[in-house]
Amino acid sequence: MNKQDTKAGFYSAWATAWGPMGAVAGEAGLRRVILPHYQLNDLLQLLAWEHPNCLRDDKPFEDLISLSRDYFNGKSAAFDTIVCDLPSEGTFSGKVLLACRRIPYGQTRVYSSLAQEIGAPDSARAVGTALGKNPLPLVVPCHRVVNAGGGMSGFSAPGGIDVKKRLLELERRPAGVK
Repeated sequence: MNKQDTKAGFYSAWATAWGPMGAVAGEAGLRRVILPHYQLNDLLQLLAWEHPNCLRDDKPFEDLISLSRDYFNGKSAAFDTIVCDLPSEGTFSGKVLLACRRIPYGQTRVYSSLAQEIGAPDSARAVGTALGKNPLPLVVPCHRVVNAGGGMSGFSAPGGIDVKKRLLELERRPAGVK
């Protein structure tokens, strides 16, 4: 996100086994997740600058904090109970993100199967475009969508495809193995 978001809400950043991650939420739910990539103080400054009408508060993120810590410690974690502020289910992006959100831990889908699932079988590229704008990586697990044949293409979170590969490797390990 390169511009400031003027909506009111809350933000937080917390430690995980992979490093600090952060999030922003408002009345409608979670609206942004930042995967581990920054130093904690830098991440807090970034969130405060990008979301000037948000207050720092960990309480709205207690479930997300717990789940993300479990996840990055190699435990199966389902983020489906986290309320999210996503595009309407009536929009193409909303359909894609909702379908992606249903991909279980440790499994992957190809772009074309997600397109098929939302009733737009010829829109695999558009599915990729919608996932490239996913503001909630991990909660909407776009890293679980791969090319036909299992190949990797873009991952818009900092760290790119290398992070996508690491996330998928983490999910394939037996529980508790780091």
